[in-house]
Amino acid sequence: MEVKSYATIPMASRKRVALIAHDHCKNDLLEWARYNRGTLGEHELYATGTTGSLLARELGLSIARFLSGPLGGDQQVGAGIVEGRIDFVIFFWDPLEPQPHDVDVKALLRIAVVHKVPIACNRATADFLLSSPLMHRDYERMVTKPGRAARAALKDSG
Repeated sequence: MEVKSYATIPMASRKRVALIAHDHCKNDLLEWARYNRGTLGEHELYATGTTGSLLARELGLSIARFLSGPLGGDQQVGAGIVEGRIDFVIFFWDPLEPQPHDVDVKALLRIAVVHKVPIACNRATADFLLSSPLMHRDYERMVTKPGRAARAALKDSG
């Protein structure tokens, strides 16, 4: 059995938070964000397309915007996670509504889990994460380094 080794990825007390919502969930995210405006304002905010425009208008906060989810925005958030530019994701998605970019949604969720990025997919989880004391202080994520077998597979695929 291979022994796992870990790398630490620092997260500053000012988190870089991505906010995403599918069409049927945008109002839920807006309501949640209004309620948590004070806390969100302490962090660096990013959002996909329309969600970013709605949040910026409603909250009056600076929000960096990616493309709309179906046009590549979810993939941009995933790239931000991989590159260490996104620390935290709030993604209100509708599991009962098929999306034209379902594969991108699955890829984003997978990337968040692989890179140990906190991700909230509903209001209850978002409330618990945002109210955590860890949200307001430095934190080091422990990410599993690829083992020998994983490195060999990556080498063979590229």
